Amino acid sequence: PKSASVIFFISPISPLASVVLLSSLQGDITQKGYEKKRAKLLACYIPHFPSPEAPGPSTSASRHHRTHRSGGARDERYRSDIHTEAVQAALAKHKEEKMALPMPTKRRSAFVQSPIDTCTPPDTSSASEDEGSLRRKAALSAVLAQSLQSPDYWINRSVQSSSTSSSASSTLSHGEPKTQPQPQLQPAASVLADVLAHTRIGKLFSLKRSNINVYQRVIARLVVVGCCPGVPVNSRVSTKIQQLLNTLKRPKRPPLTEFFLDDAEEIVEVPQPDPNTPKPEGRQIIPVKGEPLGVVSNWPPALQAALARWGATQAKSPALTALDITGKPLYTLTYGKLWSRSLKLAYTLLNKLGTKTEPVLQPGDRVALVYPNSDPGMFWVAFYGCLLAEVIPVPIEVPLSRQDAGSQQIGFLLGSCGVSLALTSEVCLKGLPKTPNGEIIQFKGWPRMKWVVTDTKYLTKPSKDWQPHIPTANTDTAYIEYKASKEGTVMGVAVSKISMLTHCQALTQACNYCEGETLVNVLDCKKDMGLWHGVLTSVMNRIHTITVPYAVMKACPMSWVQRVHIHKARVALVKCRDLHWAMMAHKDQRDTNLSSIRMLIVADGANPWSVSSCDAFLNVFQSHGLKPEVICPCATSPEALTVAIPQRHSGAPLPARAILSMGGLSHSVIRVNTEDKNSALTVQDVGHIMPGALMCIVKPDGPPQLCKTDEIGEIVINSRAGGTMYYGLPGVTKNTFEVIPVNQAGAPIGEIPFTRTGLLGFVGPGSLVFVVGKIEGLLMVSGRRHNADDLVATALAVEPVKTVYRGRIAVFSVTVFYDERIVIVAEQRPDASEEDSFQWMSRVLQAIDSIHQVGLYCLALVPANTLPKTPLGGIHICETKQNFLEGNLHPCNILMCPHTCVTNLPKPRQKQPVDVGPASMLVGNLVAGKRIAQATGRELGVVEDQDLIRKHQFLSEALQWRAQTDPDHVLYVLLNAKGVAVCTATCAQLHKRAEKITATLMERGGLNTGDNVVLLYPPGIDLIAAFYGCLYAGVIPVTVRPPHPQNLAATLPTVRMIIDVSKAACILTTQPLMRILRSREAAASVNVKTWPTIIDTDDLPRKRPPHIYKPPTAEMLAYLDFSVSTTGMLTGVKMSHAAVSTLCRSIKLQCELYSSRQIAICLDPYCGLGFVLWCLSSIYSGHQSILIPPLELESSLPLWLSTLSQYKIRDTFCSYSVMELCTKGLGTQTEILKARGLNLSCVRSCVVIAEERPRLALTQSFSKLFKDLGLSPRAVSTAFGSRVSLAICLQGTAGPDPSTVYVDMKSLRHDRVRLVERGAPQSLPLMESGTILPGVRVIIVNPETRGPLGDSHLGEIWVNSPHTASGYYTIYGEEGLQADHFNTRLSFGEPHTLWARTGYLGFIKRTELLDASGDRHDALFVVGSLDETLELRGLRYHPIDIETSVSRAHRSIAESAVFTWTNLLVVVAELSGSEQEALDLVPLVTNVVLEEHHLIVGVVVIVDPGVIPINSRGEKQRMHLRDSFLADQLDPIYVAYNM
Repeated sequence: PKSASVIFFISPISPLASVVLLSSLQGDITQKGYEKKRAKLLACYIPHFPSPEAPGPSTSASRHHRTHRSGGARDERYRSDIHTEAVQAALAKHKEEKMALPMPTKRRSAFVQSPIDTCTPPDTSSASEDEGSLRRKAALSAVLAQSLQSPDYWINRSVQSSSTSSSASSTLSHGEPKTQPQPQLQPAASVLADVLAHTRIGKLFSLKRSNINVYQRVIARLVVVGCCPGVPVNSRVSTKIQQLLNTLKRPKRPPLTEFFLDDAEEIVEVPQPDPNTPKPEGRQIIPVKGEPLGVVSNWPPALQAALARWGATQAKSPALTALDITGKPLYTLTYGKLWSRSLKLAYTLLNKLGTKTEPVLQPGDRVALVYPNSDPGMFWVAFYGCLLAEVIPVPIEVPLSRQDAGSQQIGFLLGSCGVSLALTSEVCLKGLPKTPNGEIIQFKGWPRMKWVVTDTKYLTKPSKDWQPHIPTANTDTAYIEYKASKEGTVMGVAVSKISMLTHCQALTQACNYCEGETLVNVLDCKKDMGLWHGVLTSVMNRIHTITVPYAVMKACPMSWVQRVHIHKARVALVKCRDLHWAMMAHKDQRDTNLSSIRMLIVADGANPWSVSSCDAFLNVFQSHGLKPEVICPCATSPEALTVAIPQRHSGAPLPARAILSMGGLSHSVIRVNTEDKNSALTVQDVGHIMPGALMCIVKPDGPPQLCKTDEIGEIVINSRAGGTMYYGLPGVTKNTFEVIPVNQAGAPIGEIPFTRTGLLGFVGPGSLVFVVGKIEGLLMVSGRRHNADDLVATALAVEPVKTVYRGRIAVFSVTVFYDERIVIVAEQRPDASEEDSFQWMSRVLQAIDSIHQVGLYCLALVPANTLPKTPLGGIHICETKQNFLEGNLHPCNILMCPHTCVTNLPKPRQKQPVDVGPASMLVGNLVAGKRIAQATGRELGVVEDQDLIRKHQFLSEALQWRAQTDPDHVLYVLLNAKGVAVCTATCAQLHKRAEKITATLMERGGLNTGDNVVLLYPPGIDLIAAFYGCLYAGVIPVTVRPPHPQNLAATLPTVRMIIDVSKAACILTTQPLMRILRSREAAASVNVKTWPTIIDTDDLPRKRPPHIYKPPTAEMLAYLDFSVSTTGMLTGVKMSHAAVSTLCRSIKLQCELYSSRQIAICLDPYCGLGFVLWCLSSIYSGHQSILIPPLELESSLPLWLSTLSQYKIRDTFCSYSVMELCTKGLGTQTEILKARGLNLSCVRSCVVIAEERPRLALTQSFSKLFKDLGLSPRAVSTAFGSRVSLAICLQGTAGPDPSTVYVDMKSLRHDRVRLVERGAPQSLPLMESGTILPGVRVIIVNPETRGPLGDSHLGEIWVNSPHTASGYYTIYGEEGLQADHFNTRLSFGEPHTLWARTGYLGFIKRTELLDASGDRHDALFVVGSLDETLELRGLRYHPIDIETSVSRAHRSIAESAVFTWTNLLVVVAELSGSEQEALDLVPLVTNVVLEEHHLIVGVVVIVDPGVIPINSRGEKQRMHLRDSFLADQLDPIYVAYNM
């Protein structure tokens, strides 16, 4: 195959021939060539026969291979000078492709299926072979492909093979067994594998640090899995590995980082290397020398000396001309004036600030220079005044406001340089923001500053005897120039006096400056080229500088061209932007003449897209006398100052060009571009290295290893004319200013320290320097390099650009899920329509995808002028990135494309077919030493006394017995919002009221025994009386939450539905509710004419009713419990009298309830355990219940807590909604409550009643917030019940405190439970759901096989207890459903016991704590509802976990809910902030779910607060939400479809 050649061709102006760099290699591969290749391939594996390297011609990646680039290898490319037609071609191509294959599918395929023979390992892939030689390598490939699968494999293999040298094909399971089968090796290959294994173990302990780290990580992982106490040992570690572990002596206490190993290797899908990847193949580069620095007899000994000389001898000679805003000259400063004013300033600084004994400034102090660009004269005087006074000037930008972009970072610079004094002009000082009393405000992050005004009228003339001290230039710091790093930190680069002088000399020699020339400077004179040429070198050579400030350029873009024309300037200093602007504004200028220019220095010529600006400018102005050879693009760096500049003396060559393949560049390899003109990068040279300097190219990351000749690397420079350090930051300095390059073997190439320039490039023929990008603009995606500027160029080439502003685009990368992701942010024009914007955005996506072969993660458009600016009008990238990550960007349009660019997601889990029966699972668990996950509450005990049996047999009898034996004992106290007892009920009162209701029912209802009666009451004592009235009458009560009068349309249909489903014969209610049921408003949502009989119980007859009592039997139903589940299902369960009695007895035993006790209940009394505690428990146990309706808390938040304090309550029951209200509403008022005497130290147990996973974060914050009011941290606990069994766990008084464990979320998704330490990454804290009630048995079962599980598995919680419900109340008698849930048998184990399925997933762990009987306590942990779980990528996710992450993503997310739609994950987030923040949430939500759950969010819906529906227990109704979303009823603020 032909080897590609790199061609540098001279720009079209010159007829010179092309320069060919590399020779071309012809012909097919011969047998000898094959042998040679084979030897080379195996050289790294066969240690004994090192073959001498043949100095053959260097080969490079074959074109043949590159044309077959695999679709999935993502090819991130540099790009510049992309003309619009290239983009259009790319977009057209994209359209065709799109028809054939949908985009994401194409993307994924290459990653998922990787046939073994294409995975050539990195060490062996040599890309310039034909298909045949690849086939010949197949045997080797098979072995190596296997070896590449994972580092663990190598350990296993090497250790085994070294001890049993023929077991090359034996496998070894570590953790979970490897899924891919090992190939049976042929004998020859097996020998080879042995050799490999031997060498590999040698290599394992060789001194390659990088290898050792990988292995140590893996080994450390094995150790952690194997030996942590409390972690179940899943892996059978082989003795061989054990031996290896023992030989690697580990420190007794590992450093913290090793406790939690980053498990990226386990999680991330690593793309297989593409065998066609180009590799550098040139020889190692040799350092390049600049021409020697000429020695001129009259060089001044220091820069100040030059100023002194011109000030004395050429006082009338002009030094600087400044322009006003219209571009007319404002003033001219002569060398005489510059000298005298600088002298005055130096004298004033040293002698007139402070006192003689205590001067404010000493020589060597740092001083900030704060001058606007429009006043260069003041700046020049201040700069030279500081040099003469020997204080160190630190020029910075004028801060415009307290919150300026990057002002905090400037503060860091001033702090690190120890600056406390700022020089400024009077005008500038007036413009600075002030406090109300006239002082200058303290800027964010700045140290305290003294401000000194340096206008001439405030300066003192030096006394006759005073002379400035002008020493010969030495290594002391002369000035400090600021630079911003990629992360946004601003550091000061110190330039010594000798560097400053040498740099001026080198520039004079390179640019051939002559005394008395005229120079036009459009650059910022405070730093960089503007300072080096326009302020320092110009004074050294007595040049007349005309400065054109940024403000003038904005008003009149042609001003600099006019100045060149008027003053016949010889040199001009510009940026590409100025060329572009001048070109655009050129139409009105006919008579300009640029023939006087001998050097047009383009300061950002190192930017790849400067080529097009230079060409276009030349096209327009060549007719105005501009000569092609005067254009001088050059390269600079804040650390190394000028890196390279074209030396245009007579006969110098014209600029050279190189057209490079962007595919190669993305792999840091130089290849000439032949295939596709769309993906070519044209770069121009930036001239030769500076006189007196030495240059190398080294690898940008890792040790500074010298690059090969055809490799792109970072330019490093050794020169006396560069910066010396980052001032005040010795650590960072070392890595940048003291780099010693090393060769391929890692040995340093000499003693000389080099400085990193931050520029990426290479050396072309004739030692010309080419720059292809900057390190700070480098985006590394999936191991390929990308240049931010190239992406900007592509985006701008997409037509029409009328959507966005050309110069206002930021490109940066954010790290999400172990890789960098590219984000583009642009400012949208106010007149752009939504349609235009979206079309432009999607075309940019396609263009970048086609041309750069890389997916964009996010593209955001923000309103005009909202991106943070740098002082000279560019975009402040770091602040923009910061705003993006913090959610402060406020975009008006956003497009996320995670599906196309996130290619390293782990492979989806393939569910194993259940061919292993439950019995084998059980035996497997037992053999592995695992307990079967089951737990039992303590014994219920037998009731001895016949009397007790009689009176407690049924609740209706218990109430009658209490009314006779203890009639005046107060059972219930109902409080109103003020905390006043509005109603109390003694045993007798309750009994009498119940009897009256029974009589009324009989008279007016005409009911038969066993009929259903709906009770529609607000929470209170009426509800309790009505309940017992029904029991006396032998009818079955159904409690229903009354409709909300303000929201009938939403709440009444549920009431109607329960009434219809329960076939109620009549409704008992209050008068106000009766009126609502029959009202006109009600008629709007339900048919009010078909209600059953409605009886109001407000006016019961006074006369004593006849005694009616129908005694129940044990099996008779006591009541129906209706509830809406979180999935939106309405279910009613039947509770028999026997179940009710045992449940009450169980609670009595657990909570030690008896008649002298008081408990406070703040719960809804309509279903579940809330109803049991409110209506049943007191009657059974005789304790007094203080009832607090939760609705009252809305008008009086402290009601519940003050009740606890006032009545000295020991036990209280509440719901999560109540706890949340108190936490959010009272959390900040604990001091006020304390002052009112609120004291919670009496509370012994506060139990949250729920049917869900305990909300640990809420209970913990509640405990912490109210700890100051005396609440014991041990008091708060939770209960757990479900539809089939209303109470399963309840933290009582006797059991141990509820325990908390941390489980690994990755294992949990696989239905495994792995305990980890607190704070481990990806860990989830879970709290025990309370102690299991007496008489209850719980077992964890596999919901598919129905076999019992071991305690390291997550499974469905099944329960067996005497108080389980009798079944679902169904109209059509669907017995199948009922039997399935209520009377289920295990498929194996104890087949006779009947179990009820709770529908919740959980696990059981035996804790170290002891229970009352002295046994170790088994804790039940509820993880979530089985119906709610999301099956995504073959894994099981619990919505609450994803929602927790989402709610953490941004301060304005009040609540969130997730569900799936087709295969997409939909996240709904409630926005509590302003609507402009809505779109900020989209990327943050996508990031956090990807990072923490390895899922790509398909749709993000931003809605108003309160849209996510919640049931009475405070649980989210995700299914209702899903239905509303699909029916388009959410009225969302924004819906983002992540492409």
